[in-house]
Amino acid sequence: MKKLILSISFLLAFVMLQAQTPKHYYVKITTPKGESVLQLNNETRKHRDNFVKLVKEGYYDSLLFHRVIHNFMIQGGDPDSRFAGSRQELGNGGPTYRIPAEISPSIIHKKGAIGAARDNNPAKESSGSQFYLVQGRVFTQAALDSLEQFRLKGVKLTPLQRETYSTIGGTPHLDGNYTVFGELVKGLEMVDAIAAVKTDDNDRPYNDERFSMRLLTRSEARDLERELQGLGPKKGLSKLFDSMKSKEYKLP
Repeated sequence: MKKLILSISFLLAFVMLQAQTPKHYYVKITTPKGESVLQLNNETRKHRDNFVKLVKEGYYDSLLFHRVIHNFMIQGGDPDSRFAGSRQELGNGGPTYRIPAEISPSIIHKKGAIGAARDNNPAKESSGSQFYLVQGRVFTQAALDSLEQFRLKGVKLTPLQRETYSTIGGTPHLDGNYTVFGELVKGLEMVDAIAAVKTDDNDRPYNDERFSMRLLTRSEARDLERELQGLGPKKGLSKLFDSMKSKEYKLP
């Protein structure tokens, strides 16, 4: 009887562990100026899945942050940048497809957000590969008042925007115009370091700022989510069962 109970307990534990799929996809960005970890939003599924696909394919490996503006953002994802000449103008490369806009008033351009670059198409469809990481700046309430009056032409910021941009900072004038599809959960310092480099008249860094990306495995993602909750990594049987699972996982 005890053996049966023990077997059932192990089976239940195994089933429960199988159900512990990470809540998000996470991407590690590696540069000579540090590493960051990006959490992709489930609310922007089209952008999320496209980005995961490209990362898995190695599409972003050894590309450049080809457009850098201090107190604004760092932009990359142009495949033409992989073998670009030293002063070659960049920013027009990428897949032939666009991604439909997934713009939400609750997902804004706070510092560390990742947004999808685009041209001036009226549907606000996104580039298939180019993205930017927001640096921005912190605004006073008076500066936000001025932004509403002049740049936003009377459009009022939401309480979320005012709270975020007066504490964390970001680029509020981009809200509603570009799709934000994730945010950095570790390594904001990397964005600050790259945003501080010297650039030419086209905002391209004089010294190439390359990056690579990889998708975190199931185990790495689960450990990261525990870390973000203030918990330690899994140990013992929990870790053993986790090692038996596929390294990859799929979100709905």
